[in-house]
Amino acid sequence: MFLKRMAGGALVLALLLISVTGCGNLQDFQMEPPTGKEDTDEFTSLGLSPEFDYEVPESLPSILVDQMGYAVGSKKVAMINGETPPETFTVLDANTGREVYTGKIESKGYDHSVNAFISYADFTEFNTIGTYYIQAASIGRSYAFEIAEEPYKALLTKVFKQYYFNRCGLTLSAELAGEAAHNACHSREAQMKDEAMIKRDVSGGWHVDEIGSRDVARGCQAVNTLLLAYELYPDDMGDDMGIPESGNGVPDVLDEVKYEIDWLLKMQDAKSGAVYASVSSVDNKNVGYILYIDGITMEATIHFAATMAKFSYLYQGYDREFATLCLQASDRAYRYAENYLADVSEKQYFFAAAELYRATGGYQYHSVVKSYLTQNPDLDLENDYVFWGCVTYLSTKQKVDLNLCEAVTQSLMRKGENISYASKDSKLLVNTDEMQGGNAGLLRDMARLAVVDHIITNHEYATVLENHVHYMIGRNLQSISYLDGVGGRNYRDVDVSLGIMNQVDQNAELLLLIAAIMDDELVVGEE
Repeated sequence: MFLKRMAGGALVLALLLISVTGCGNLQDFQMEPPTGKEDTDEFTSLGLSPEFDYEVPESLPSILVDQMGYAVGSKKVAMINGETPPETFTVLDANTGREVYTGKIESKGYDHSVNAFISYADFTEFNTIGTYYIQAASIGRSYAFEIAEEPYKALLTKVFKQYYFNRCGLTLSAELAGEAAHNACHSREAQMKDEAMIKRDVSGGWHVDEIGSRDVARGCQAVNTLLLAYELYPDDMGDDMGIPESGNGVPDVLDEVKYEIDWLLKMQDAKSGAVYASVSSVDNKNVGYILYIDGITMEATIHFAATMAKFSYLYQGYDREFATLCLQASDRAYRYAENYLADVSEKQYFFAAAELYRATGGYQYHSVVKSYLTQNPDLDLENDYVFWGCVTYLSTKQKVDLNLCEAVTQSLMRKGENISYASKDSKLLVNTDEMQGGNAGLLRDMARLAVVDHIITNHEYATVLENHVHYMIGRNLQSISYLDGVGGRNYRDVDVSLGIMNQVDQNAELLLLIAAIMDDELVVGEE
């Protein structure tokens, strides 16, 4: 446009000059054709090549939805990001484009925590099964979503099978693993990092990263959360979830956890009871990958003690001999840690004692539990070890201190109420500032709220739990689904570090959250 204006200006100037000099006939104003060159239609530039590799800014939808979908009979809300939303919205059939529902948009105002104006498009009363999208004048349309009878059942299986996909040292069949199928990996012996001549078999377990590392503390964390989900919601954890052990009469979640437990047992030093921290894989150009066993740590040892005791307690009804083996391994690790208490976190020590007390009824373990709870009335329920230890103490069938149990219950209730209040206070209905770079904090909160909701079955808490799943599958300001293979705009297209299912510990909390929602069944009502 600038060049066109210049050319036009030059032409006007030339005409003015002609008129000023008295040359009234345009025929008198002629340019001689260039000599020495043939006529050509080719464009002659200044020798600069135009570049068109600039980046077009991505246009995000202003209508935010759960890109997986909503359950029939549930609270169904889309969110509008914008200061001046239109008055109405329309739900359209994604296959035909036909309008199926029209509703009014309710402005909620400005939310300082997320720096955005938020409005709601509520279509709760529309319950026809199908695939849809939402559209509104001047702001466009949303991603597609489904309305289904049981949308979370398939999602729970997808999240659960991520552990099967992460199995190390096992050939995964295409029948069960699909695109994730692969031959057995990392099956050779590993060498001690500090003593290369000492080698041992540490095959098995779950990968915790893309290079095939396995980590005791992170593996134990995932196991504890998976077992908590199984304890709270056993009816949602069947024997038909699509792993090699399905149909053997043992809940698949226990079978999958046992695969990790088998590896954890290999990480314990048989003589001392101490536990090695991790196994790392290093690619060597000459001999291929080399597996290294990292040294003994107190965190790995005490976490191992707690996890083995918990698994032993829950698995004894299916294989008492193996459960006893796990309990003995737990006791050896705990006794080793007792020799180095200066290096052991009191919170981890409390957690391990709580699990061993429930599994054995041993007075010495109960003494540690009561001492910790008495000396720490203001419980740090943000800490996983404290949270797990408290839930286990409340769940034990052994003799307990009723006053301490009452205090623990009240602490959990206050925690649940604070989480619920903070979530409802947000226009996005989740306690986030959209700047945390992930969902670890939200998942941690939902694990606490799931336990509280299980204790008192609070309809309000059930709604908060479901709102967090909506947020994680697209009802956020970035319109990102943080789950693998779910939604129209996936985290892998933005930042792979934002994924939930590729984090072995966060994935377990996600499974717990989904199981909690399924257990609550129909979630209807006001937030």
